[in-house]
Parts: sequence; structure tokens; C-alpha cells
Amino acid sequence: MTTPPAAADALIELRDALRHFAAEREWDVFHTPKNLAMALAGEAGEVIEHFQWLSAEQSAALPPDTREAVALELADVLLYLVRLADKLDVDLAEAARRKMEINARRYPVELARGRALKYHQL
Repeated sequence: MTTPPAAADALIELRDALRHFAAEREWDVFHTPKNLAMALAGEAGEVIEHFQWLSAEQSAALPPDTREAVALELADVLLYLVRLADKLDVDLAEAARRKMEINARRYPVELARGRALKYHQL
């Protein structure tokens, strides 16, 4: 599996924009892997808040204002993820390709189709 060049380029552009944004504000001193990981977890929690207590049907049909709020929270998650990967010198596109290959082996179609089981339970 390969990541389309445009997707990898978009991650690189986003990484570079975040580097510039942080440098202008002299925030690099705060952007340690620990701090970025904690911020990432916090933002993921903010995504979850929008879905708490919703049914599956409600969560799939969010009102426009909630959908926009979720979109912005997802953007926060992405921004912290890209920044953390940059600080750890992780190529996210390459890591995602490797993980998809691992998952394809762990979850063969003939065993996993239509089943929500962990790979060791298949």
C-alpha cells in the first residue's frame, strides 16, 4: 500500500507550517514530546465530548454546528499529531503505510470481514 504523493506532500506542508507557526511564537521550548502527547490526548478527549451520550444513529447524523465543532477538534488532534511526529522525527505517511501493512496481515479479509474482534481472537 502506498500513500498518494499529494497526501504525503500535504503532511509535509502542514509540518512546515506548524514549525513556522511555533518558531514565530517561540513555542519550541514548550513543544516537547511529553507536552505534545498530553495536548494530543486532551484534544482527543474534546472530540469524544461531542459524542458522549449520543446513540450510534445520532453520532452519524450530527447537526451542522456540532459537525463544524467536531471538525475543528479533529484539526487540533491532527495538528498536535503532526507536531509530535515532527519532534520525534517520525514520517507519519511512512508509519501509516507500515501500520496498514501490519493490519492487513493481522486482519486477513477472509477472517475479519464483518467481525469486530481483535486479531488474536480471529
